[in-house]
Amino acid sequence: MRALVFLITGLFLVLLSACSTTEQQQDVTSESELHESAQTHLDRSRWENAIRSLQLLEEHFPFGKYAEQAQLELIYAYYSSGDPDAATASADRFIRLHPQHRNVDYAYYMKGLAAYSKDESFLAKIIPLDQTQRDPGAARESLDYFTQLLNRYPDSSYATDAKKRMLYLRNRLARYEIHVANYYFKRGAYLASVNRGKYVLENFQETPAVPDALAVMVQGYHLLEMDELADRTLAVLRLNYADHPAFNKQGEFDFQHGDVSGERSWLSTITFGLFDKRDPRGFDSRRVYDAQYQDAPRAIQ
Repeated sequence: MRALVFLITGLFLVLLSACSTTEQQQDVTSESELHESAQTHLDRSRWENAIRSLQLLEEHFPFGKYAEQAQLELIYAYYSSGDPDAATASADRFIRLHPQHRNVDYAYYMKGLAAYSKDESFLAKIIPLDQTQRDPGAARESLDYFTQLLNRYPDSSYATDAKKRMLYLRNRLARYEIHVANYYFKRGAYLASVNRGKYVLENFQETPAVPDALAVMVQGYHLLEMDELADRTLAVLRLNYADHPAFNKQGEFDFQHGDVSGERSWLSTITFGLFDKRDPRGFDSRRVYDAQYQDAPRAIQ
């Protein structure tokens, strides 16, 4: 009886394997048919089917006339299916295999676009979130990839779009630094606030966050009792951004921004403001200097 059971089980496994092999062979037809199938799926936005067809095309015809095109289209299919990590991995593979390909700039561009898309969550599309307060990791990654594209292929057909996205990313990263500086003010870490302001000036010139970076430095130096540096920075702020909200009606700088030093409890002091529930007025002049928020201030509260 036991021998019969083993025999039946073995036959079942053989039949199952044969069916699987037959099914796989049915998927793998000619190179042109696989390519046509992939194009149909791509045109109809059937991304999973397109990915499967492109993978089969590359696997069974690695040196065919459609192999390199399939690798490029696979990057796009992964990106469109909502898998930016797979798109990036495919782009890296194409760059490694074909560093001199006439369309390799597309792979660099898609790496930037894939990282860029990581912040476009479903929730962000329906709720007016302030993206500048979110984790900037993907934004930095995207900026680096687009920078690589422009450095290597400044005349690429994707350069114009990449520059527009880089402008947004630079503005976003610069504003994130100001948010962090405001947070450090709350915790009484004034030197850390100053350093964030300096970082914006050194790395994100010509962004709308520059006025706030100067104001952060003025306030921070003042609270650190570094009056000479505070006065120098204040002169630069006054000369270039006399209408900054930190100036009062008399044109004097309001040093109450972020200053909680005279009011902090012993618990706030020993925890560096971590459990301080007060929310000192931070620097945020986007309604004045950033055209994106002048008519749409809903997400900067």
